[in-house]
Amino acid sequence: MAELLAPAGNTEALDAAIGEGADAVYLGLKTFNARLRSSNFAWNQFEAAVQAVHRLGKKIFVTVNTVSEERETERLYRFLAYLDRVGPDGLIVQDFGVVRMVQEFFPKLKLHASTQMNIASARGVNLLSKEGIRRVVLSRELSLEEIKKIRANTSAELEVFVHGALCVSESGLCLFSSYLGGKSANRGMCTQACRRFYTAETNGGFEQGYYFSPCDLQLAEKIPDLVMVGVDSFKIEGRMKSAEYVGSVVSAYRYVLDHWQEDKKGSIATAKRMLSTDFARQKTNFWYDFKINEEETVADSVLNPNQAGGTGIYLGTIQKIKTVKGSVKTSPLDDQTEKEEENKPVSTVTMAVLRGGSYDPDPGDSIRLHKKDDTGRVSHKIKYTEDAEDGHWIDIPSPAAGTPQFAVGDPVYLLQTKSMSKRYKHVLPDNLSTYRRQPGAEELPILDLTPMDKESLAFFPEGLYVQVSTVTDMFAVQAENPVRVILELNSESIADLKKKVTLPFSKKQIYLSLDPFCPAALEDELAELLSFLVDEGFKNWVVNNPAHITMLRGKQVHLIGGPYLYTFNRWAVSWLENQNVQVFISPLENSRRNLEATYEMSQRGRVLVPIFAYPALFRMRFKLPTSYDFTFFSDKEGLTFKALSTPDGSFVMPENPFSIVDKVQFLKKAGFTHYLIDMSKTHVHKKHFRQIVSAMVKNQILPDTGIFNWKDGFYSPEKMEEYKQAQERAGDKKTAGKTKGQQSGKTGTAKNKASNQGNKPKSRKR
Repeated sequence: MAELLAPAGNTEALDAAIGEGADAVYLGLKTFNARLRSSNFAWNQFEAAVQAVHRLGKKIFVTVNTVSEERETERLYRFLAYLDRVGPDGLIVQDFGVVRMVQEFFPKLKLHASTQMNIASARGVNLLSKEGIRRVVLSRELSLEEIKKIRANTSAELEVFVHGALCVSESGLCLFSSYLGGKSANRGMCTQACRRFYTAETNGGFEQGYYFSPCDLQLAEKIPDLVMVGVDSFKIEGRMKSAEYVGSVVSAYRYVLDHWQEDKKGSIATAKRMLSTDFARQKTNFWYDFKINEEETVADSVLNPNQAGGTGIYLGTIQKIKTVKGSVKTSPLDDQTEKEEENKPVSTVTMAVLRGGSYDPDPGDSIRLHKKDDTGRVSHKIKYTEDAEDGHWIDIPSPAAGTPQFAVGDPVYLLQTKSMSKRYKHVLPDNLSTYRRQPGAEELPILDLTPMDKESLAFFPEGLYVQVSTVTDMFAVQAENPVRVILELNSESIADLKKKVTLPFSKKQIYLSLDPFCPAALEDELAELLSFLVDEGFKNWVVNNPAHITMLRGKQVHLIGGPYLYTFNRWAVSWLENQNVQVFISPLENSRRNLEATYEMSQRGRVLVPIFAYPALFRMRFKLPTSYDFTFFSDKEGLTFKALSTPDGSFVMPENPFSIVDKVQFLKKAGFTHYLIDMSKTHVHKKHFRQIVSAMVKNQILPDTGIFNWKDGFYSPEKMEEYKQAQERAGDKKTAGKTKGQQSGKTGTAKNKASNQGNKPKSRKR
């Protein structure tokens, strides 16, 4: 029987999921998971949960679905060793480095490929299956027919999302949040740029809207079809959602799974009624009803510019905040909660007044608070309210470690009302003192990458590489004599290659780059095309999806790991080496420090380093709606972006490109001798391209460019905590200096000011 898999962002959601009949739950711990902003589980809670869930005959899966930097691999190894001891039923993973470590050291751990791995075809599934991955969570951008095709061509377990929030970008390929400030979606720090309010430049002036905020997925009516297809697990999204939300959604899908065979129409109708209290966004079936070449229709069913980015019914923004110390003399949630509150020590409660909505929340209602700058959001059940002359006061989360400090102007949304709340039997025992396991201090064994001699790398000469999207653009870059040119395979370039048009470079000098999204509907056609092009003499291939590796296996070609086969650590590099990938293009999100840490000096001749690019921040399978009659749009910070709608999908790119062309001499000195100027998705103008190359040769900074994560690396809560502590230490020194200065007649201000500036985070702008 198919499995119903529910999210458990905290212990209350775990209770709700199990209480409503989920067969399995998935959860994250405090590290290495793609929902770092949810509460997640402490070590003792997780160990207790594994034992308790197993006693109930249910399964528990752990999300380890982020990419890891080289400096984190020993901590990752210790984390995996801890999981191996505790014994969950599976790990949901994205990083090939995790796969490699588990293969080498923890073969008992069962692996599931995360949707972040971007697997959308049977060839991709089968490659991972041969590598020991038991289950694949398919990309969400697939139709029912595509899922049916994958099921017919693989014996691996298949899991699909059936309900919850969608990403506008193809699974695992979003770089927008990372570009804005290092908060990478691939690191569990997504700030949801797709949900933001943008201003578009149209022919009629300026228009505003939530142009890239997708509707929420709801596939209750598709459950019978998916069961018949042979899907093994139905997944509900929502590790950042309230326990009430989890409980209501699980109960609806449990009902339709249990009753569709006896009453298909009635069970679906009942499930939909149960889901009608889900105060989330407008619902969509996404790709399930569509076929290829219907992308514009898909977009119209997914994107609604008038739909606010936040989940739930808008309650308004915080207008006032006050702190109440001691007992809160207000309207309590219920008798049980009143008794619980009476037994708690005297505490401080934060209260707020909202303005702008049409509903005053009551005790027992669940709300979600958003920081107005989108740096954090928290779900909260209201315990107390107070009506006063200055407004209807409700309690909100008090500032605490790991919890954002909410302030005036932050918006609030209603998620559930009290009438929808239930009390569930606790899954975890009350006493957790016996659960004491934690990651240990194991040392990660040394991993040496495969040595490559000059003869093996003859196809990969040192020098400048240029990537373009069309044959016409190949002619535009020819004058600057790149040692190799990378041609992106798309509708236009494929048509030219099939017609065997004249090319400005020999086939030996050309690499062909494959799109990272490889859907089931196109995989057979693509495999046939690759065979044709190999026979035509194209021997150098940039692969960006595991399916590409399968298609090119045994064809006597050279495989270059593209930037979307995320090689942020040498363990991921090693796994790809085992797939006969010989050289690697560094991911666009990478930093200088991590690049150097991943590859030792003797290995740096195998790396192609991007030094200029217009990164694709969103990659969307569908064409944008015809109503989107704009190219440029901007956010509230004034940053401008470009939207492209093409026969191969839609893309959003920054107006200001990524550039480190002035760092080439440094890179060369550090042992990196291959450099990439990526002009794909742009039309190459000879003059502009010449300026880029000239700046590279002269070590000059290009104006109006940014350095992405090159200098500061990924945003890290640990880094910010270190910075905060440094600021506090600097403040203590400053206070001590003032006291000493007052005693001696001196202030010492200049010295302390310089110290504070030294600890201040540096801007990513030049």
